[in-house]
Amino acid sequence: MKILVFGGTGFVGLNIAEALLKRGHVVTLFDRSGLPPAAQLAFADYGDRLSVIIGDVLDRTLIDSVITTGFDAIVLGAAITASTERDAADPESILQVNLMAQTPILAAARRHGVKRVINLSSAGAYGTSAFKYPVLDEELPCDPVSLYAITKFASEKVASRLAALWQTDFISVRLSAVFGPWERATGVRDTLSPLMQIFTAHAKQSAAILVRSGVRDWIYAPDVADAMTLLIEAPKTQHRLYNISNPTSWSALEWGQQVAERRPGFVCRLASVGETPTIDLHSDSDRAPLSTARLEQEFGWRAKFGCTDSAADLIDWSARHSEG
Repeated sequence: MKILVFGGTGFVGLNIAEALLKRGHVVTLFDRSGLPPAAQLAFADYGDRLSVIIGDVLDRTLIDSVITTGFDAIVLGAAITASTERDAADPESILQVNLMAQTPILAAARRHGVKRVINLSSAGAYGTSAFKYPVLDEELPCDPVSLYAITKFASEKVASRLAALWQTDFISVRLSAVFGPWERATGVRDTLSPLMQIFTAHAKQSAAILVRSGVRDWIYAPDVADAMTLLIEAPKTQHRLYNISNPTSWSALEWGQQVAERRPGFVCRLASVGETPTIDLHSDSDRAPLSTARLEQEFGWRAKFGCTDSAADLIDWSARHSEG
């Protein structure tokens, strides 16, 4: 298959691209930035099955000229993951990239016969509902708060509405708290995931100090890529919205201690009274986990990585890619 990934050189995009390339597909990455050095080295063997287009997702003319070359599927993953500070300072850019760029891409996909478009959304779409229910399934009402969450929820509704009107195959996926390989500061992600903040502290030989343990249904990026590959390759899907998450939750503290077991001298612990935490958990309390029953019942899919093996795998991955 020929697959176009918007936001393709970002953290999640690179994991999706790698999974698709390993399965023999031809992948085009569209992003405002090129491949990072480590990815240039890691993906070199894929040759002309991988191409990168550097461009602005708001450039309609360029978007149309790319899509007209012919693709079987598109992954729409370009987004600004904004902090509260960016919400206040630059709301227009967030709305343009996260929402206004979507419709021209969907329209071009329809014109040029793209078989399926998958819109990457977020658990943030649940908003305050994530603290009112024990488990978050795809049918629950949503009450998003941040501009990132609002635009993600709106993007799901836009995709669903246009799919019904145009009789096209547009689906959305809500990603839980993603972390793992290729995660880095890019300028469109204001903060790293808490687990990657812990891993960065380990790399810098500084302590990781948390205000609380931080329990969540963390999802390792290769698991996200595995689920995305399944949805891209499926002949048809039964739904227009799927959660991608881990059925097992664990704490950020527990994960950091798994890293510490493999790296003597590294410390991951809770803050003492009056001590300033060094890890931003992005919220004041822990939300409910996402249900993955829909993906499991339809496709038999479950996340493969848990707390212990994801920590071990990320350490190994980092060592293999240290040259870049």
